[in-house]
Amino acid sequence: MNRVAAIDCGTNSIRLLIADANGADAGFPLRDVVREMRVVRLGQGVDATGELAPEALERTFAATADYAELIRHHGARGIRFVATSASRDARNRDVFVDGIRELLGVEPEVISGDEEASLSFAGASSVLPSRGKDPVLVVDLGGGSTEFVLGDSDGVIAAKSVDIGCVRLTERHLRSDPPTPAQISAAEADVDAAMDLVARTVPLGRATAVVGVAGTVTTITAHALGLDEYDPALIHGASLDLATISDAATSLLEMSREERARLPYMHPGRVDVIGAGALVWRRILQRLAELGEGSITAAISSEHDILDGIALSIR
Repeated sequence: MNRVAAIDCGTNSIRLLIADANGADAGFPLRDVVREMRVVRLGQGVDATGELAPEALERTFAATADYAELIRHHGARGIRFVATSASRDARNRDVFVDGIRELLGVEPEVISGDEEASLSFAGASSVLPSRGKDPVLVVDLGGGSTEFVLGDSDGVIAAKSVDIGCVRLTERHLRSDPPTPAQISAAEADVDAAMDLVARTVPLGRATAVVGVAGTVTTITAHALGLDEYDPALIHGASLDLATISDAATSLLEMSREERARLPYMHPGRVDVIGAGALVWRRILQRLAELGEGSITAAISSEHDILDGIALSIR
């Protein structure tokens, strides 16, 4: 077995997976050794300023230093550090790249939205039952961007990354607590514009199933299930009808930050942005239901995503 370390550095969080890779043909190609997540909000203010803030870089570097120690302790040999939306957008990303290289000893990769989408699909599909030639749409809803990737048993058919995410739309529109109807309408207009852009590249109407990945989706699922705590075993693979997801998303959107903070499954780093994430997920599913003409009636949540895809890509 090959022990690998994958790091996914997004707009809101930075995550580490140290795993033993059993090979692509194994029923479970990865065996987790360590799986950690820190909310560092690297994308703080990037949508408005175009630059990574010094305090955001400091938080990210501190988390990376801790991850580097874990990687050394567990003896991972292959390491891949992938950065996504916030790093793509920032003018001063060289400061970020230089800092990560110094701390980790590997070159961090600021990947394109299309590669992000492909890695998300690889991670999600690695642990889901095969649907053969029936196309599945994987939606990776992040802090700064959302990736849409349609694929089947042969791999990716089409993919598109768009700049809608829970941090970006919170900073851009949802400034009240809770947000006003006008703010919600403005954010939904951004989602609709992004969906129109996606539809030019990805034949969304061909999807026979929808899988949502990343923390926004899994937190909404925990809310819909009414969990007493965040439990990945109950969340992963949960298939919920669209009305149930919509109700849960609306509930989170309409809560105050204080109310969301009291939820037993809510990570503190998601409290202020989950409302925007819920809005995005609700609107995406509404649009997919319209495009699918009734064929999409539910969505599946996956705890496995781009982080697993990164680990599987390490050679």
